[in-house]
Amino acid sequence: MTQAPPVLLQVEGLKKYFPVYGGLLRRKVADVKAVDDVSFAVHEGETLGLVGESGCGKTTVGRTLLRLYEPTEGRILLRSSNGAAQAEMIDLAKLAPRALKALRREMQMVFQDPNASLNPRMTVQDILNEPFEIHGVGNRKENEGRIIELMAAVGLRPNLRNRYPHQFSGGQKQRIGIARALALRPRLIVLDEPVSALDVSIQGQVLNLLVELQRDFNLTYLFVAHDLSVVEHISNRVAVMYLGRIVELATTEELFQRPQHPYTEALLSAVPVPNPDYQRDQIILQGGIPSPLNPPAGCHFHPRCPYAEQVGPARCQGEVPALREVRPGHWVRCHFAEVLELQGVQPW
Repeated sequence: MTQAPPVLLQVEGLKKYFPVYGGLLRRKVADVKAVDDVSFAVHEGETLGLVGESGCGKTTVGRTLLRLYEPTEGRILLRSSNGAAQAEMIDLAKLAPRALKALRREMQMVFQDPNASLNPRMTVQDILNEPFEIHGVGNRKENEGRIIELMAAVGLRPNLRNRYPHQFSGGQKQRIGIARALALRPRLIVLDEPVSALDVSIQGQVLNLLVELQRDFNLTYLFVAHDLSVVEHISNRVAVMYLGRIVELATTEELFQRPQHPYTEALLSAVPVPNPDYQRDQIILQGGIPSPLNPPAGCHFHPRCPYAEQVGPARCQGEVPALREVRPGHWVRCHFAEVLELQGVQPW
């Protein structure tokens, strides 16, 4: 039996609340519970997909892991790169700014919209040189060679490095963002919906590029997305989020074929099938997503769950389900996961 790679990132009980202020004195009146008790692990060299509806908190998770947002509570443990047999796990949530800056070389982010994340007043040369300047790596002449290598690695012609972002297509801009994330040779990259703003044909090219870069640079990805077809293509495991919590976590094949949470089943029913003669019954959830300002008691999903009234409404409404392992490597946050017979993506 092949031994699993070591854990690179361990997240325990992560919470991120945004305060809401009101009244004449602008006092705090409530919290938006964007991320509410999230726990998972990412192994070295794997891609963990993080999916869910817009507003479920998946992007907030990614930004909080990198301390772009300060966590409200919880631990963010990153495995040290000192090469020791028993490597130390460093809690990023507790690091002072100076110590955190040193670790930022090892974890980077690719943002969803390159038009917003690339400075329009800087050339590609300046954009890719900026990480080296901030972290004191090399001089400008030495870094020019590194920049040429980065552009070639992401499929851009190095002779374009003196152009500005507006002179590139959307796919090329995202490649620039990926090159910037690779500049300092990180171990972990958070990809925040990196292909959602691109044409479908370009999406495939960028996804294939990410797979190649992961192999060549020994990268670990947290891939944030809402498109399950994209997640299936690139991810080793998938975590499904709903209203600030992970409700299911399993290998990609296991989750797509044998979902254990009703919300996952509903998401999978909407995955398009490339066959016009194949008809799939899509599950239409009733009602809207509850507000994270005032989430439902008990299971957050119970107001929209098509099974809650059948299996145990009192428990669903009154008791918060724990994230538990129902099969080896398959975790679910549902009281009745073993009872429900849910449909995954069946061969067509």
